[in-house]
Amino acid sequence: MAGLKYMCGFGNDFSSEDPRCPGALPEGQNSPQVCPYGLYAEQLSGSAFTCPRPANKRSWLYRILPSVKHKPFTPVYCGNITESWNEVDPDPNQLRWLPFTIPKSLDKKVDFVSGLNTICGAGDAKSRNGIGIHMYTCNTSMVDRCFNNSDGDFLIVPQQGDILITTEFGKMMVEPNEICVIQQGMRFAVDVFGESRGYILEVYGAHFELPDLGPIGANGLANPRDFLCPVAWYEDRTVSSGYTIINKYQGKLFACQQDFSPFNVVAWHGNYTPYKYNLEKFMVINCVAFDHADPSIFTVLTAKSTRPGVAIADFVIFPPRWGVAEHTFRPPYYHRNCMSEFMGLIKGHYEAKEEGFLPGGGSLHSMMTLTVLMLTALRRTALLSLSRESR
Repeated sequence: MAGLKYMCGFGNDFSSEDPRCPGALPEGQNSPQVCPYGLYAEQLSGSAFTCPRPANKRSWLYRILPSVKHKPFTPVYCGNITESWNEVDPDPNQLRWLPFTIPKSLDKKVDFVSGLNTICGAGDAKSRNGIGIHMYTCNTSMVDRCFNNSDGDFLIVPQQGDILITTEFGKMMVEPNEICVIQQGMRFAVDVFGESRGYILEVYGAHFELPDLGPIGANGLANPRDFLCPVAWYEDRTVSSGYTIINKYQGKLFACQQDFSPFNVVAWHGNYTPYKYNLEKFMVINCVAFDHADPSIFTVLTAKSTRPGVAIADFVIFPPRWGVAEHTFRPPYYHRNCMSEFMGLIKGHYEAKEEGFLPGGGSLHSMMTLTVLMLTALRRTALLSLSRESR
């Protein structure tokens, strides 16, 4: 959507108000006795009150009606969403999926929530520790319903089709080769413009943050100023037929009804927001002499665990880059890893998997399962001229 505006920065303390209501953001306090325009002040907490200040996440929202004004939640059909890993037999083999089929709109209307499919995961949303990996395949926009994930953060990676995401904080247009993060508890709706598909990384119990740079220095990888946050936008809309809030809670789906749009936030301020990022802005670090640096140098975002240096999940990309290492085996080396690796493909090809690994598909190499190099890639590599001019 042309004309959308954003604020830049990662984890900043932002403030925004819809220009249709100047002065809607209270000055000097969070919860005045009477808010401007008769709005309701509501805090959204993404961390415990007593978290250390650098890790404390919260935003104040000033809305036309409070979020609590809804009917009771009741269980609804979960479709292909699950976190019941114990109900599935483990498989240590290398796994690969062809591109996931997008339903045809002539056959059935499927929106973002109805098109969610869980692929794999580990841990437990109830204990607030673990991850889920999902695909979405859809062909129609969400109408008078929105989604709210009480379990964790969604990192959404569109692979086919632009998506317009309306949140309580404003709107974001997210295109293939961009990502967005909708953090725990934020309500959002997804509009599509045709057949759409993408990947979702869900983390429980932690939020995504920029990785530490260590000896790289102060600059590199994903730069904070390249992350974009929406500006305030609201609609004051009554929905007499009922607006549906879908809540993912402890791995199950619940729904409730209300008679107004939840996107009624006129102004807000805080550091707990949705955001997006263009992967083309990633500043790649790579080897310029010999051998391979480890793939952790391609980390865009990380969700840290309680063990130093160990992540619940890292979001890593393999973007276009120069490969100039001399007398070196060029593709990713054979590897048995204590971490599981799920890989998707947005576009192009991956140098270690040239056959059968297509955009919109996926692969899973579980812990201590050998990372596989395709034979064709091995043969092609053996014939490469390993000069510094090779890309």
